[in-house]
Amino acid sequence: MKSEKLKDMSDKYEILEVNAQDIIEGANIDAQVSTAKKYPRDITRSINNSITMATMNEDVARSCSYALVKSGKYISGPSVHLAKIIVSNWGNMRTDAKVVRITDKQIISRGTCWDLEANVASAFEVRMPIVDYRGNRYSDDIITTTGNASNAIAYRNSVFAVIPRPIIDSVINAAKQLITGDLTDHAKLINKRDAILTAFANDYNIDEQSILKIIGKQSNSQINAEHIYIMCGILQSLRDKDTTVSDLTSSTASEKKKDSVDRKKTVIKSKNNKIDLP
Repeated sequence: MKSEKLKDMSDKYEILEVNAQDIIEGANIDAQVSTAKKYPRDITRSINNSITMATMNEDVARSCSYALVKSGKYISGPSVHLAKIIVSNWGNMRTDAKVVRITDKQIISRGTCWDLEANVASAFEVRMPIVDYRGNRYSDDIITTTGNASNAIAYRNSVFAVIPRPIIDSVINAAKQLITGDLTDHAKLINKRDAILTAFANDYNIDEQSILKIIGKQSNSQINAEHIYIMCGILQSLRDKDTTVSDLTSSTASEKKKDSVDRKKTVIKSKNNKIDLP
């Protein structure tokens, strides 16, 4: 009798399957949102705590930024390490980063960040190649490493799309000040410059001349505080696997080749127009 009644009910109403895990997750989110509203963040304290952590020592400060060289131009910004520092002090946030898909040629990661207090959320997908220039697929170990790197970039992008830019700038400027310090003293500048060049040579087998080409200088005497900051960012990018030694050298080589071609075109044009080059 009961089975017949259930059958009649199923014919009249749509029976939905309820996932217990979804219910638990929804309850957890509701609780976190309620907690965030009940205990709002202290923005000044969050900034001060982030600055304190970012400037604990020079190694931590260096990890707060990255620098890449693309087509002879510098691309720099706050790193995933800075994102983690700020998130831990900003509070009332949910963050996540994971590989969502692996194709024949790419690995795709998605990073998400949700400010529970402000109800602002962001999601970013990052795609990274898992084949070399010949089309050969990477080994499983390299694919795993690439996945970790793409997760980090996706995480970083999603976090910095939610955290207000003035907050980020306040922390990264403090870290930059610790890195460069007062380098008006020429002896201090030389010591810091030599230490960074030694790190490139010992850790990545990149000699001084290669570094000078990367930053577009003829000699180490032209290196100033800003160049030191850029070199620290490049070192951090190598450590985080945001870039590789081959990426740096190939970028410099391609730019040098482009300059050579442009120079030849200028010489040919000047000869045709009878213009003396300076």
